[in-house]
Amino acid sequence: MAVASPATWAAVALCLMSTAYAVEETVMDTRTATAELGWISFPANGWEEVSGYDENLNTIRTYQVCNVFEPSQNNWLLTTYVDRRAAQRVYVEIRFTVRDCASIPSVLGSCKETFNPVSESDHSLSEGPRRRVDTIAADESFSQVDFGGRLMKVNTEVRSFGPLSRGRGFHLAFQDLGACMSLLAVRVFYKKCPSVVQNFAFFPETLTGAESTSLVIARGSCIASAEELDVPIKLYCNGDGEWMVPIGSCSCKAGYEPDKANVCQACPQGTFKSFQGAGLCQQCPPNSLSTAEAATLCGCRNGYYRGDVDKPEDTCTSVPSAPRNLVSVVNETSVVLEWSPPRDTGHRGDLVYNVLCRRCHSSERRACQSCEDSVAFSPGRRGLRGDHVEISKLRAHTAYTFDVQAINGVSNKSPYPAQQLSINITTNQAAPSLVPIMHQVSSTSRSFSLSWPPPEQPNGIILDYEIRFYDKLSAGVNSSVVQSGGPGAVLEGLRPGTGYLVQVRARTVAGYGAFSKEMLFHTLTDDEYKSELGQQLSLIAGSLVCGVVIVSLVAIAIICTRRRQLKESVYGDKLQQYTTGGGSPGVKIYIDPFTYEDPNEAVHEFAKEIDPNCVKIEEVLGAGEFGEVYKGRLKLVGKKEFPVAIKTLKAGYSERQRRDFLSEASIMGQFDQPNIIRLEGVVTKSRPTMIITEFMENGALDSFLRRNDGTFPVIQLVGMLRGIASGMRYLAEMSYVHRDLAARNILVNSNLVCKVSDFGLSRYLEEDASDPTYTSSLGGKIPVRWTAPEAIAYRKFTSASDVWSYGIVTWEVMSYGERPYWDMSNQDVINAIEQDFRLPAPMDCPLVLHQLMLDCWQKDRNARPKFPDLVSMLDKMIRNPGSLKTVASHELFLPPSRPSPHALLDRGAPDLSSVSSVEDWLSALKMTQYRDSFVGSGINSLSLITQLTTEDLQRLGVSLAGHQKKILTSVQSMRDHIDDQSPTESL
Repeated sequence: MAVASPATWAAVALCLMSTAYAVEETVMDTRTATAELGWISFPANGWEEVSGYDENLNTIRTYQVCNVFEPSQNNWLLTTYVDRRAAQRVYVEIRFTVRDCASIPSVLGSCKETFNPVSESDHSLSEGPRRRVDTIAADESFSQVDFGGRLMKVNTEVRSFGPLSRGRGFHLAFQDLGACMSLLAVRVFYKKCPSVVQNFAFFPETLTGAESTSLVIARGSCIASAEELDVPIKLYCNGDGEWMVPIGSCSCKAGYEPDKANVCQACPQGTFKSFQGAGLCQQCPPNSLSTAEAATLCGCRNGYYRGDVDKPEDTCTSVPSAPRNLVSVVNETSVVLEWSPPRDTGHRGDLVYNVLCRRCHSSERRACQSCEDSVAFSPGRRGLRGDHVEISKLRAHTAYTFDVQAINGVSNKSPYPAQQLSINITTNQAAPSLVPIMHQVSSTSRSFSLSWPPPEQPNGIILDYEIRFYDKLSAGVNSSVVQSGGPGAVLEGLRPGTGYLVQVRARTVAGYGAFSKEMLFHTLTDDEYKSELGQQLSLIAGSLVCGVVIVSLVAIAIICTRRRQLKESVYGDKLQQYTTGGGSPGVKIYIDPFTYEDPNEAVHEFAKEIDPNCVKIEEVLGAGEFGEVYKGRLKLVGKKEFPVAIKTLKAGYSERQRRDFLSEASIMGQFDQPNIIRLEGVVTKSRPTMIITEFMENGALDSFLRRNDGTFPVIQLVGMLRGIASGMRYLAEMSYVHRDLAARNILVNSNLVCKVSDFGLSRYLEEDASDPTYTSSLGGKIPVRWTAPEAIAYRKFTSASDVWSYGIVTWEVMSYGERPYWDMSNQDVINAIEQDFRLPAPMDCPLVLHQLMLDCWQKDRNARPKFPDLVSMLDKMIRNPGSLKTVASHELFLPPSRPSPHALLDRGAPDLSSVSSVEDWLSALKMTQYRDSFVGSGINSLSLITQLTTEDLQRLGVSLAGHQKKILTSVQSMRDHIDDQSPTESL
């Protein structure tokens, strides 16, 4: 190894962060000997061991030799075995005296004043390997001994040698070639770099290398509360036992600051440090605090938050207040909104605005709906930095509510809805927009047929169309105008082979819209018309022949398809179990435990086995389907004891009962959602078999509501319903159909959080079940009052049938646990539902909630909302509590002496015998919420009512399928009534 120059070492020394002196470890020291050393001398008359005194008059053992009067001296002295203790290089410190040859009279010329130390010698002084270390000469020699017998002029020399490689140690030898000298003391030692803390890292003691220029690498480890900053941490131990050349370093963790003693100290309370490094702890920013030491972040105080892009050292801020001074300017079907900034911006500079649009009706019996996607906002509807927005493409003569929200970077952190300011406006009547395009359907030499789509913005019911056309060569002179009752017309009396420019416009009660762009259409020449007519006759003849062949092939295909359908129908019900409403056939997210041959395999896969010694049963809560239900406590290792509910399996159970009992745990164990009851574990390896779940202090929802009749505000009941819908949304996403969703199967905890429970589906198949809630239907047990009609009739249980059940649960909640359909028999309930009877709104029930129930009770399961839709609806109600103020009519909420279901149906059927106006007709149908839409669109006579279609109803704002069906059924009845009248009666 090359030796670094002094300049290099000087540069390295500048890099040192700290310096520690070398540690010397002695392996032999004759000064501590109290008895004979017992070293070996050769020849015998050479080295002699004697006792003497050092310069401090301490007794020491020495070796002397002084055969200067004899020629050719070669005297050897061999030490005892020296253990090197893994050192690769050792140092020898020799204290000796040498007599000046000139002071010895009559000495021979062979007198020397030097000697040779030799290392790694074996026991034989005559043979074996030896390493000559050096020839040592005395710096000072003496010529006489004082009267006290003390030796004068002591020399001290230090020599090192290495690398040491033979065995665990060595013998040290001294060779005298003719000196008169004494070895006063011999000390053998090695050097090591001491343990040290440097750059916040600890380095252990490290032996020096084999060469004096060696650098030994030592790996460091970070001290407490420190971490590596970059590369692995190293220090180099040089041959003198000093640390040099640091590489890498540690630094204090987040929450700790360095001090001058290479220690990382925890940040005190009220301060924090969010990063690793040399920085110091900082005081908590305004509106924040830290209550413990070593804080990496100061938590915001109540009502204050940090945004997603805020730094830990930034001030905690709050949400803005609502905008101010919201004004509107209406121009036909457009509106401009302007507002002033909120008084309190939350002390942030990222304030933006969102504009929410809802289409409403003046009648308070109708809930508002979100505006159509076609409504245009300029410059936009979200993230607005300005204080105005223009909204266009609204419906004519329609009431709208606009909410302007103030949002900043911490609004999404607040549990409360954004502060907003609302305004209600009503658009003016407007003519229809342009017809976008026209198509030529057919053409002859004297006419052509046209069609067109309705305007994108009809702004009412289209009464008729006006078509204007003229000869292209006439330049618009003598144009003709014809009327059409629908989106199409035939223009006749034209000249052959001539081009005509055509325009069309629509008319509503507000008048005509603008003409569309001119489009050019041509009539055929006489020759073209004759040729085309001949081709059509040929085509008809060929089509007849092809038709016979096609009919035959279709008949064969139908026969084959029927056979295949009959064959596959056996598997239809099976496939239904594995198909979700939004998924693909055959895809099942949760795993059905009944697919396992051994129920233990399923329960052990999805549920945690609990040591029964951890379970403490305290009291009986009631009797379950399979055994007793208890309240108890669970103490798991490393956790605090907490209350649980314990279901047990009664003694004498059958293997099927045990399988069914454990299946509920196997299903429940697959779910993890705040509104689904949580499974803690099972006990299956000892008796009794237990299912352990979280404890719900308030029990079942239906009995809880009956105990607290009328005590909760509506908004709190909506919050409970939202929790149930959230849990059911999760189950639907997992492709799990509950089949028994009812208030009795919803549990309530002390915070009024509702959680879906009871996943024991086997109950439906028990023929001996005595619970009157469940009645037989097609060989199974069905909870009729909560079950959708298709599930009762065909056992088609899907997420849509759970939605029907959710509507019943909503009715139970709003009626505070009343029994659905009261004391009607199950068969009467089935008959009433089949005849379109639906439960009326409970007393004081908001209109929007009863409408939600009716949506859930659509006979067509595809028309029912999905659970994500229900969660969204309830969220909107919670954000806008004003929507809950309109109470639904409860005139059909019957007294205890209720009539038969047929009487209920008769009482709810519309009486059209005395209808004389559109308003009377809507009142009879209980659809007065649409009165303004009908009148505003010019529907002011019963004759126009009979012309209504589904598309007309959609344009009028009747978007619910049930309402459309009810109105169209009445329209058809009116048509049939008119058709049955005689001409005289019609007049």
